[in-house]
Amino acid sequence: MLEITGEVLNGVMVVSLTGRLDGITSKTYNDKMAEPDYASSSKIVLDCAGLNYISSEGLRAMLMAAKKAKSQNGALTLCAVSPAVNEVMVISGFGAMLGVHENREAAVKAIS
Repeated sequence: MLEITGEVLNGVMVVSLTGRLDGITSKTYNDKMAEPDYASSSKIVLDCAGLNYISSEGLRAMLMAAKKAKSQNGALTLCAVSPAVNEVMVISGFGAMLGVHENREAAVKAIS
């Protein structure tokens, strides 16, 4: 199960993820990120405070969203990553590639 909500803070789309981002729920994530309010945003922060698991398919979904944001002269970054998810980010190198910030405010400031 994956719950996704979004809000705009200082021109940045902040997307809160709650639950699991894996092979089953990555379609939900991709569909949500393709909705007009989300797809039109080139600056995206993924708030991972409620994300308790991520698989390789979930990483791939994040990477695709990051590539799309970059193609629009924007960026995608992460914040409030739980220890379990952070371990995956470190091992995979995604944390260094996307950036991991302590909280929403720091992440929004980093890509504004």
